[in-house]
Amino acid sequence: MSFIAEHHQQTLKQWGETAEQLYLSGDVQALADWLVELQARENTWAAVVRSDVTPLAGSALSAQFEEGFRLGRNVEWKIHLYFPDNPIMDLTFVDGRTHFLITLPQRMRPGNHLPQATLFLKVALPLVALVLLTVAIYNLLMGPLRQLELATRQFSEGNLGVRVRSLLGNRNDELTALAETFDRMAERTGERILTQRQLIADLSHELRTPLTRIDMAVSCAEEGIDTQHFLPRIRRECRQMRGLVEDALTLAWLENESPSLDQESLDLTDLLDSVFDDVCYEFPNHQVVRDWPAQAQIDGTSHRALAQAVENVIRNACHYTPIGGTIRGRLCEQNDGYQLSIEDEGPGVPSDQLGLIFTPFYRTPRGRDDRPDGYGLGLALARRQVEAAGGWIRAENRSEGGLRMSLWFPGKRSAQP
Repeated sequence: MSFIAEHHQQTLKQWGETAEQLYLSGDVQALADWLVELQARENTWAAVVRSDVTPLAGSALSAQFEEGFRLGRNVEWKIHLYFPDNPIMDLTFVDGRTHFLITLPQRMRPGNHLPQATLFLKVALPLVALVLLTVAIYNLLMGPLRQLELATRQFSEGNLGVRVRSLLGNRNDELTALAETFDRMAERTGERILTQRQLIADLSHELRTPLTRIDMAVSCAEEGIDTQHFLPRIRRECRQMRGLVEDALTLAWLENESPSLDQESLDLTDLLDSVFDDVCYEFPNHQVVRDWPAQAQIDGTSHRALAQAVENVIRNACHYTPIGGTIRGRLCEQNDGYQLSIEDEGPGVPSDQLGLIFTPFYRTPRGRDDRPDGYGLGLALARRQVEAAGGWIRAENRSEGGLRMSLWFPGKRSAQP
C-alpha cells in the first residue's frame, strides 16, 4: 500500500472543486463538456453523481453513516498496489450528497517502481543474502583451514611448537576437532623429533670418548708401542660401542615407534628365576634374596622385553651394591597385576634426581664415578620396555639406605564372553 503523491492529491481536489462549481452554477452542459474533456485528457472515467440513500421500514441513517458515506476512496487514503485496477476516487461536495467520482489516472497511481521493487525482492535481495551467506560460510570454513595450513607450513619449516586449537577461540565443530587432532599429532611428532635429536646428540657425545681411546691406541700401535697391550683395549672399546649403539637403537625404536609387544602368555616367576640365576652367576659376591609365589601368570606381553627390563634393573642394583651386600627381589599381586620390588644396598639417588635416572644417557655424579663404563641407557630401556608391556616402573630411596625399584605388570586377562 502507498499514498498518492501530494501534488496529485491537490490536482484531484482541484478537479473536485471545478466539478462542484460547475454543478452549483446550474450549467449542466458546461459540466458535461468538462467531464468529457477530462476523461479524454486523462484516459479515465469521471462522473458527478448523487447518493440519495433512502432508509426503509422505518429505519434511520445515523450521523456517522451520513458523514462518512462515500462512493469511492478518499484521496488521502492509501492505495492497494496489489490490485491491478485503479480505484475510484470520491470528492464529496459540500451538500454531502453529491460526489465527483473519477477512476484514478494511471499517471497518478503510486508504486511506479513496484515491478523493479518486486524483482529486487524476489531476485536481487535473495541473491545478495545468498552471496553474504556464502561469504560468511566461506570465512567460517576457510579461516580455520588457513590457520591449519599456516601451522602445517611452520611445522614443516621446523617450528615444532606451533599449535592451532588455541587460535580458533570458542568454536566447537568438526574443524576444531581437526585442529585438536593436528595439535596432538604435532605434539607427538615434535616430541619424537626432539627425542631423536637429543638421542643423536647424546650418542655422538658418548661415542666420542671410546673413539678417542681407540684412535690413541691405533696411533700407538702404528708406532710399534706395545701392540699386544693395546689390542685388548681396542677390543673392549669396540664391544662397549657395539653395546651402546644396540641399546641406543633399541631405545630409539621403543621411543619413536611405540610398538605393541608380542602378545605372549608367560609365568613371571619362571622369568624372574631365570634372570636372577644369571645375575647370581655373574655377581657371586652378592647375596640375592627372592620372595615370590610359585606361579604368576601374565598375558599380552613379551618374554624378551620383560627379561631385558628386569635384567637391566637387577644388574644396576648389583653394580651399586657393595661386595657382600644383599639384593632383595619380591613379587606380589597388586591391582589386577603383579608388582616386583628390587631393593639394593647402594648409595641411593638424590631425591630430586629420582625421575631423571630413567632419562637416556643420564647418570648421577656418583654413578659416573662408580661406573665409568656405563652410559645411562639401562634404566631408560627398562622403562620403555615395561611401558610397552602395559606396566610402569618407579624408583624411591629406602629409609634404611639403598634404592627400591618397583615394576608393575598387568596380570592374566579374563576371557572375553
